[in-house]
Amino acid sequence: MRTSSPGSSHSQAHLQRLELISSEWQIAADLSFCDLVLWYAEDDTFLAHDQARPVTAQTTLPQDLTGTRPPENLQPLLAHVVANQQPVGAGEDYPVGPPGVSAWPVVWKNDTIAVITVHQNLVSQRHASRLEEVYRQSAYDLFVMIANGIWPAENSKASSTSHGNPRVGDGLVRIDAHGLVSYASPNATSAFRKLGVREAVDGRQLSRMVTNQLDQGIPIDESMPTVLFGRYSARVDIETRKVVLSARSIPLIDGSGEHFAALVLLRDITEIRRRDEQLISKDATIREIHHRVKNNLQTVGSLLRMQSRRMTSDGARQALLQAMSRVDAIALVHETLSQTMDATVDMDDLLNRQFRMAVDIAAEGRAVTTTIDGSFGALPGHLATPLALVVNELATNAVEHGTSATGGNVDLSVKRLQRPGHSHPYVQVEVVDEGVVDAPDAITTIGSGLGTQIIRTLVESDLRGTIRWHRQRFDQHGAVGTRAVVLIPLDH
Repeated sequence: MRTSSPGSSHSQAHLQRLELISSEWQIAADLSFCDLVLWYAEDDTFLAHDQARPVTAQTTLPQDLTGTRPPENLQPLLAHVVANQQPVGAGEDYPVGPPGVSAWPVVWKNDTIAVITVHQNLVSQRHASRLEEVYRQSAYDLFVMIANGIWPAENSKASSTSHGNPRVGDGLVRIDAHGLVSYASPNATSAFRKLGVREAVDGRQLSRMVTNQLDQGIPIDESMPTVLFGRYSARVDIETRKVVLSARSIPLIDGSGEHFAALVLLRDITEIRRRDEQLISKDATIREIHHRVKNNLQTVGSLLRMQSRRMTSDGARQALLQAMSRVDAIALVHETLSQTMDATVDMDDLLNRQFRMAVDIAAEGRAVTTTIDGSFGALPGHLATPLALVVNELATNAVEHGTSATGGNVDLSVKRLQRPGHSHPYVQVEVVDEGVVDAPDAITTIGSGLGTQIIRTLVESDLRGTIRWHRQRFDQHGAVGTRAVVLIPLDH
């Protein structure tokens, strides 16, 4: 067996293995009633990669050791375990070590890549109950599997981080190699009672006992018998009309690869499932509300469009068209929100469509082209409506004041940037028109129009950003265009 450290050529694979252990070893901490520290070799010493405290007992190490070097009386023990590639029990075989501390090598593909120290609370030592005996034996079995490079299994990380995953304190069942229950914790027994099992469970086959309680007509996960038999490391949900239990199995395997027992963690997730179903129902309701609001706003937009066609006054018709454009912008946001309930929304399709639509409406048949550069990416959903309205107003203003009677071009540019002295990123949105020849310098009049006032209010109040206008000459003929620059912080 070789020894290795994260500084070797296999460091990335070894660090991934350590991360996998960190994602699973809370089970070992709870079963052992001990604090665990994961140490890896760094130059001539060790560094603490992670630390776990037991939920089932008082912590022994109130100070978090993650990222620190070991105390002087622990360093020789760690070096001894790495050099001999064998575990050292608390107070056994290596009396120089700190009292109440055992150490286990972490082996992966024949490499000793780290050491786990197990810190017992010597103050609270007392006569062990049956539960404590089973828990400590199970923890010992897991540490042996870590030393043999067997546990955690490579495919176990997904199950350990999933929603509603059972924990040791929720209920533990230990079964033998034949799937027979050798011990069930009080919480596990309570879970069986909710499932409908009234008699004693010791000595009964767990898989058959559970499947006999399932309701007729309810589909059964095909992996359930295998998981409940302890042959496969996975999680399944045991569902009846009254209760839902989450079961997760951890096969116990010896150094020769023989399966000799298994741990099955049980958790009553009935309330979690009920809340999930409520959230799904609420999400569907919210999406339907967005869809209906979008339909109603489109109806309002159509009415405004019909009314504008009957107007004889150009000013009145233009005002109705602008109102229609604003309504359509909000309708487009609700259409996008009706298709997702994520906290963030991909703004590119939404705002690019809005920009082109606003330009087309304001152009009133003139040949006005658009150019879009950059990407908004995913932004918080609450920014969608004000940002869409800002893009709409900027595009409308650019067409009205920055294009000629024959047409022109309007540019939309988007950047994500980190401003000096600011910890949070910004989105910079620019709308640029090419201007018209001999146009009056409108810098002094910016802010007097309704559209500009809407922009200022939305940017400063809703988006908590800033808006600046700049006049610039575009060609030798004297065309003076306007560049509107909006900066939006992404910290809210």
